[in-house]
Amino acid sequence: MLRNLPKRARLLITRPWFSLPPFLAMACLSLVGCGPATDMVQTQNSRTSHVVRLAVTTSTRDTGLLDLLLPAFEQAHNARVDVIAVGTGKALKLGEIGEVDVVLVHARTAEDEFMNAKHGIRREDVMYNRFEILGPPTDPAGIRGMPPIEAFRKIARSGSRFVSRGDASGTYQREQQLWSAGGLRPEWDEYVESGQGMGPSLAMADQMQAYILSDRGTFLAMRTKIDLVPLAAQTEELKNPYGIMVVNPSGRTRINEPLAQRLVDFFVAPDTQKMIRDFQVEGESLFYPVHPTVSD
Repeated sequence: MLRNLPKRARLLITRPWFSLPPFLAMACLSLVGCGPATDMVQTQNSRTSHVVRLAVTTSTRDTGLLDLLLPAFEQAHNARVDVIAVGTGKALKLGEIGEVDVVLVHARTAEDEFMNAKHGIRREDVMYNRFEILGPPTDPAGIRGMPPIEAFRKIARSGSRFVSRGDASGTYQREQQLWSAGGLRPEWDEYVESGQGMGPSLAMADQMQAYILSDRGTFLAMRTKIDLVPLAAQTEELKNPYGIMVVNPSGRTRINEPLAQRLVDFFVAPDTQKMIRDFQVEGESLFYPVHPTVSD
């Protein structure tokens, strides 16, 4: 390319551009165009166009479901899914500030607020599982077989040990809803907050032989490692639905909306819904799809 330029231009270009006077540097750039810079931007865009950032709850990651699902999406779309596992509150915050492209959480009220604030442009139901009120097999508070709200009342009134996640996760939000429904405030001495994800919180409750609210998926994934058992009755209050949302790309240049839309399409597609339905840990199903599945 240099051979086709005038001699004076060749001399200027072979000198470091930062050593030239500003007007000569600009002239130099005008002669050679923006080829290298353009190539660099195109390479970066090509690289990022195949990456989608997915914020999920720690409980979703801990079950192992994503390890089954995401490779199929990555292969089908020649893409990479970067998973960021945090509590629901933090996952929604990442979406709000545009640090992720897709959010998969389980706190419907918070999800609706996210969408109403225009932080998301699309939301789909994906699946549901159940919460469990776990405790020591000896059941010191005597809650076995009770409805969840009544069980919480008895735990509080007996002053039994209880481990809460104490964060903005969907599990913590549901726990607070149960306390509120029972007209109680969890403020006794044996009520402690872990400030950690579901797995570490379960381990902590097991060490303390305490009660805890857990999603059933994480419990099943850890069942062989802990002594805690489900105690309260399964009712509608313990249903745990999951929603997936595309982050609003408006004003956020990093949002990969096309690939985010494809990822949401993937989660609600019949093939994926069947994979969700068939996924098991220790011989038990963890999640229940809410969309039609492919025929067996």
